[in-house]
This record gives sequence, structure tokens and C-alpha cells, in this order.
Amino acid sequence: MAFLSGLEHFVRANEALAPYLWLRIGGPSEYFAEPTHVDDLSLLVERCAEEDMPIRMLGGGSNILARSEGVPGVVIHGSAAAFAEIRVEGQEVVAGGGAKLSHLVSTCVGDGLGGLESLVGIPGTVGGALHGNAGAEGTDIGQCCVEATVMTRTGKILTRTADDLRFSYRKSSLDELVILSARLRLEQEDPAELARRMQKVWIVRRSHQPAREWGTGCVFKDPQGSLAADIIEQVGLKGTRVGGVEVSDVNANFITVGQGATSDDVRRLIDLIRGRVTESLGMDLEVQLEIW
Repeated sequence: MAFLSGLEHFVRANEALAPYLWLRIGGPSEYFAEPTHVDDLSLLVERCAEEDMPIRMLGGGSNILARSEGVPGVVIHGSAAAFAEIRVEGQEVVAGGGAKLSHLVSTCVGDGLGGLESLVGIPGTVGGALHGNAGAEGTDIGQCCVEATVMTRTGKILTRTADDLRFSYRKSSLDELVILSARLRLEQEDPAELARRMQKVWIVRRSHQPAREWGTGCVFKDPQGSLAADIIEQVGLKGTRVGGVEVSDVNANFITVGQGATSDDVRRLIDLIRGRVTESLGMDLEVQLEIW
């Protein structure tokens, strides 16, 4: 297509998405882009806006379910070094949206900066964590965020200050196409004590989640005052299987993907769970996975 002119060095057609996604299933993207710097990214986004081409941002892929038939438009994978820098500035850290959340947490703990250690073990990128306000143990990343640099769907770069930012349970006001970077303000603490706290959270989290990493996913948001895992277990669906996808017997809010599984299996299992919970308890579970 004409819109690819000059972009061929980082845009590919009909790219398999499964290798980039935590669940390892799903159809291909119509176009797949891996820009290496912000100028390429901006040019691509502007071109897509001009052509009215659908565009999506892919980070760590831990919260994405790609449909079996594939994803139309352009999927941008922001994994290049230019989008993943982490820089400590006193009690503040500037982190690229493409940086792994795990790297941010370990950097902060090693430098004696407290506030994010309870996020250990949460997969994905800093950008994804900010967009969905990732949290655990009563702490979320939004509590530390004082500034974010974003790119809109027209390619414009903006800075969102603390007055512009709003964070709530698994939601934020950072709904632009790309979170390029964020500034986080943390508390100076003893690195050894932070490491001990982080290790404790890690041990507890691993005991309550499937041992596998790839091929697993957390499906629903926890309703206020409840755990989705407890609700699913209460209605008798722990261990339920649809095709190659099964409700985890360790944590019922996780699914595990087996050989031959498809995205359609996941969607059918989600519908089954939601229907049973509504029928039995009169509750509507909200899906956490983004379905593309």
C-alpha cells in the first residue's frame, strides 16, 4: 500500500502475533511495525491517521487476546531501546513506556527507592502498567506517577502533568495511543529492606498463581470487595476446559493454554464463566483481557 512508502524498513505485512503475546495464540496482524526511534513512530502514526488505518500499541503482550481471524490495521511493537530507557534522578525515576515493569521494579529496589516493590512479578511494560494502573498489596503505579509523555493518534507528542493525571482501580486517564515515558516520584528507603519486602510479595504471588508464565493469563477484574478467583470457584468452574483452554486449578481467575488451543476457545470460556456467574450470583464480571 502507498502508506508504507518510506516505512518498509520497520513495517512488515501479515506478521504472526502469537510469538509476541503471553497467551501464545491468535491470528496475524495485517501490518506489524517495530520502529527504532520516536521519529519513525511519529511518521507511522501520522500516516495511519491520514489513511484512516486502524492502529494498536503492543507492549509486553501479557493482557492481549488476538482474535483467531487476525487483527486489521497496524500493530506497533514498542520494544526498541529508545522506548525502554530507565533513568534514576534522585528520588525520581524516568522510565520509557516500552521498559519492562520488572526492570523498573528491580532498578528502584536496587537504588533504594520504595513504592513499587509490591508490583514484582506483574508482567508487561511500564506503558501498559500505567494505562491499566497496575497494582497489588494496596499500592498501584499511579500513586507514584507525576508526569507522562504521550503520543496521540495523530502523532502529536504531549506532556501530561500531575494535574492532568487520574488513576483509579485498573484504569487511568492515560488513554492516548502511546505512553512514551513517565516520571515517578518514590521514597528513599534501605535497599536491603526493600529487597526483603519484594521477595516476600514474590513468594506469596507465586504460590497463588500458575507456575507457568507464557501460556497463562489473568482474565477478569476483581469486583469491589471480592476476588474474581473466589467467585469463579464458588460457581464450580475451577478446572473447567473449553477446547485447549482451561481455568487454572491454582487460581480460578487465570486460564492456561494447552496444545491446539485457539483464541475462540478463550472467548467461549470467558462467555461460559460470565454467564454462569450472572446466572448463579447476579454479578457481571468485567473482562480484564483486551480482545483485539
